[in-house]
Amino acid sequence: MTSPAYRCWVEVSRQAIGENFRALRLLVGPSVEVMPVVKADAYRHGAIEVSRTLVEEGARWLAVSSVEEGVALRLAGIETRILVMADFLAVERQALVEHDLTPVIHTLEDIGALDELGAAQHRRLDYHLKLDTGMGRLGTCEAAGDIARAVRRAAHTRLEGLMTHFASSADYASAQTDEQCAEFDKLERELLAHGVSAPVLHAASTNAIAYGRRQAWKTMVRPGHAIYGYVSPAKATGRNETPQKLLEVTPALSWKAQILAVKDVPAGARIGYGAMFVAPQPMRLGILAVGYADGLPHRLSGRGKVIAGGKPAAILGAVSMDLTTVDLTQAAHLKPGDAVTLLGREGAVAQDAQQMARAAGTISYSLLCGISARVKRIYI
Repeated sequence: MTSPAYRCWVEVSRQAIGENFRALRLLVGPSVEVMPVVKADAYRHGAIEVSRTLVEEGARWLAVSSVEEGVALRLAGIETRILVMADFLAVERQALVEHDLTPVIHTLEDIGALDELGAAQHRRLDYHLKLDTGMGRLGTCEAAGDIARAVRRAAHTRLEGLMTHFASSADYASAQTDEQCAEFDKLERELLAHGVSAPVLHAASTNAIAYGRRQAWKTMVRPGHAIYGYVSPAKATGRNETPQKLLEVTPALSWKAQILAVKDVPAGARIGYGAMFVAPQPMRLGILAVGYADGLPHRLSGRGKVIAGGKPAAILGAVSMDLTTVDLTQAAHLKPGDAVTLLGREGAVAQDAQQMARAAGTISYSLLCGISARVKRIYI
């Protein structure tokens, strides 16, 4: 496989992104809005291009983590609604207004701060309020009465949404998600009793969607991982039952690297830093233009694999900063300038981010988000 003029690159399929979004929308039905999460540079798939694809597919909301991420989308011409989920820093608030971003508010004090900003701008600002129902991170833990008073005092704001976040949504051996759902519903009812309501309610991300926790879908869902083609495996119940997965999605990203050099070594040759690998017999090696500075986990040293010439090829010795050595003995026809596949498919052999992450002792989210910005993105 001949490579383009890059040492190391990823190919992102716009078609797969679009198909995954459509699969999500079909599953939850027309009464539930689908708000794709494009934070962390769209899990390193490239937030601007991914967002453009999603907007073309009909996405009316996008979710980011920070004001900076939202501003970058606005400057790229993305005009749909953008929810900023984890950033209400004082230095960023003016940019929220200037770029028409909708903040998630996590404390009652910040409702007051947003109200002051709205008063200074002579306009009413929408926000979503996050309720901490058991995750123990961001979100208010205040009683419904206190929340209602803070909401009513803020005359230059509008409570557009109520949200929460699940800690264990794929763990069916735990009752935590059911408990969080019940707490969210209770707080919503209590707020209604105090005369406070929000037209948008959202709690479910990928796992709660994919495994059919319909009571959590509310009026909007927030898929992240599924947009990019992944659903985490569910943990079985106490009766060793695994819930049915209702969603099928396709990984949108393939990761490739160029072969810089090919060499034959004799038995006993020591390979790489620390001589972690010693050739047990004569071997053909390929030196790849990828290392941990590109996001290939160092923990794959001596235990990971790539796909070379349509066959699995073991990583030999240490993954170094810019280079990785693999066994090309079974793909001896490959030469410098050819490409190997780190993530993706060659013929009948495939490797996805979940498989690579398991080999590295991490999770697929971390692996995808760890692909370095210096790795060229190509959109197909």
